[in-house]
Amino acid sequence: MALSLKEKIVDTKQGVYLIGTTPPKIGTDKTQLKIIAEKLLGRLHEIEYDGVIIYDIQDESSRTNQARPFAFKQTVDPREYSHLLRNLSSQDVITYKSVAQRGVGEFKDWLSETKNDYDLQNVVLVGSPSSIGDIKLSLPDAYKALAEQSDDFFLGGVTIAERHSSKRNEHERLIEKTAQGCQFFISQAVYDAQATIELITSYARTCKAQGITPQRIILTFTPCGGEKTLEFMQWLGISVPEATKWRMLDADNTLSESVRICRENLDLILKSCAHLDVPLGLNIESLTNRKEEIDASINLYRLLKAIMELNLAEKLIAQGC
Repeated sequence: MALSLKEKIVDTKQGVYLIGTTPPKIGTDKTQLKIIAEKLLGRLHEIEYDGVIIYDIQDESSRTNQARPFAFKQTVDPREYSHLLRNLSSQDVITYKSVAQRGVGEFKDWLSETKNDYDLQNVVLVGSPSSIGDIKLSLPDAYKALAEQSDDFFLGGVTIAERHSSKRNEHERLIEKTAQGCQFFISQAVYDAQATIELITSYARTCKAQGITPQRIILTFTPCGGEKTLEFMQWLGISVPEATKWRMLDADNTLSESVRICRENLDLILKSCAHLDVPLGLNIESLTNRKEEIDASINLYRLLKAIMELNLAEKLIAQGC
């Protein structure tokens, strides 16, 4: 019998390979929603993957004074799209939920609906993008409410290596979130390999010192097709070193160069963290709906999955498995 996504994430001898996507814009009728979902699954038909991540897109304008490069558009409920994709593909899904906009009562209603109406169990809760603004529910309070209401959810958290570069405490956040119920983490898109290496290293060393088993960190990668996408990446808070920025923009083909950079970054992370006892996974997303970037994300998935599969095989052989 095939393992569930939860079983694969928990089992460190298994690879975990995911595709990230956003729900269609709000107002999309059910017929069109199904057409969009089938089109996505058609693109994924020729690759083997363990599940799909469905993001909960928020404006995030409170996080920065910079203008948003692409206009913010509300989407259909991520749970509706998750439910549809799972039913059409028979693949597991992970559904994101931004918790800051509603109070604890409404969040508990959301949990009940998610379990009973949508039959979804794999969730990632996301806090406010900024401490500014009207935060009706903090992330720790959301974790507490979930723990009080149900143990049926498989809970994940977000990790941002860029925060570790500036504050040096992201590894402590991971340990705290684990105590609050998180069993895996999904990173922000990686373009600064060194920031990710430093986070994983700090996390591994602290876990070892405290006798804690590290949870799996699923690394996210995304292709970049041009200056506008790069601007959006940086607006989202993705760290792109200056040399990497110009390497992409000055290349004959920015998209192909970004794929090469992602491959090199994954190689460097795997080699630098090979001695650490932190299980990793892979998530590939496209930040835009441009066909060339979506196609590149599928090719990037194939490439990076092959690298991670080889790395995992070598690790298991070294362990005598």
